[in-house]
Amino acid sequence: MPSADEIREDQRAVWDGLSAGWEKWDELITRQLEPISAAMIDSLQPTPRAHHLDIASGTGEPGLRIARLVSEGTVTLTDLSPQMLAVAARRAQAQGITNVKTRVCSADALPFEDGEFDSVSVRLGYMFFPDAARVTAEIVRVLKKGGRVCSAVWVRPEQNPWTSIVMRAIAGEVPLPPPEPDRPSMFRCAAPGQIGALYSAAGLDDVREWDVEVDLVTTSPQEYWDMMSEHVSLAVAALKQVDDAARERIRAAVVARAREFDRGAELHVPGMARCIAGTKQATH
Repeated sequence: MPSADEIREDQRAVWDGLSAGWEKWDELITRQLEPISAAMIDSLQPTPRAHHLDIASGTGEPGLRIARLVSEGTVTLTDLSPQMLAVAARRAQAQGITNVKTRVCSADALPFEDGEFDSVSVRLGYMFFPDAARVTAEIVRVLKKGGRVCSAVWVRPEQNPWTSIVMRAIAGEVPLPPPEPDRPSMFRCAAPGQIGALYSAAGLDDVREWDVEVDLVTTSPQEYWDMMSEHVSLAVAALKQVDDAARERIRAAVVARAREFDRGAELHVPGMARCIAGTKQATH
């Protein structure tokens, strides 16, 4: 069993390697995940002077969107991957956002003072933390009393055709072992109540969770394949195991299956995430 440090180093290497794909497909990824970001922000209700912490920021969302709302405050973007945060910094500069700073760090050892932030967001990061309970304790520590946290995770694969289409096609060519429950994986936190239980155990109040629908919208089945094969960690890792002939068979199978979601001018492949929110007790 690898140690937490080994898992974190592996995660850093994986996400550094994916950063170019995320930057290339930024527009489509941002559009797909926008409903999740919107739901999280609506729950957090950041005020103009708030100091906000975004954990597992990747290329910057929802932190950059929150930065526009906290015009007199700040947003700190954190991630294990310096390459992903470099993309986030370029996106902030391109959008003229100046109240954002980045910090490479592990979510289970946040380099911030107790009660430093008014709110915290963790969009699609919990699934990859070696010790989610420790991360939750750190979030509670850096939150001000009365502060809010909202996270999001993917639900079950069968509710996320946008990724399961590709993984089923890959499984037809190469054996894919089931994910280990204690290792990072995309659907590790799919069970209802899993993150909410961590929140409650860490002393958060008003814990609630709800599902959010998303659509991956592309102009064609081929564009869908191109995007998925270049930015989704599960697919990218699995495709490294196959030769060119097998990769072409996988591509053809994915394109054929994706046509079922064709709406004419666009392809809409659905998915589902779950948001979880809570409030730090005033006496915690």
